Amino acid sequence: MNYEELREYCLGMKGVTECLPFDEFSLVLKVQGKMFALLPLDNPETQIALKCDPERAIALREEFSAIVPAYHFNKKHWNSVKVDPQIPKDFMCELIRHSYDLVVAGLPKKLKEELKNMP
Repeated sequence: MNYEELREYCLGMKGVTECLPFDEFSLVLKVQGKMFALLPLDNPETQIALKCDPERAIALREEFSAIVPAYHFNKKHWNSVKVDPQIPKDFMCELIRHSYDLVVAGLPKKLKEELKNMP
């Protein structure tokens, strides 16, 4: 996946919006106002920072060299994923969906209901 494919995939999920800028270097993707992904704007390598449960984050880092702790977040809960032939597109989409689902699970009941009722 390239940068635009990553962005479009994320924006295609229910309730996702983008915010410019997180800082001058990053595009933030949020669901119901809570960040679940961060795309760097200034990096020539395509990568995405995603939320991840800590145990899964460690296992993924051990399995794939293209997955490393995200430098700007709690390293137990965020991974930076470099788009790499080692990581198939379907798996990349699964990682994005996992981050999205973690954030949705932590939303207050009212925001979950609003999300559920969106077209």
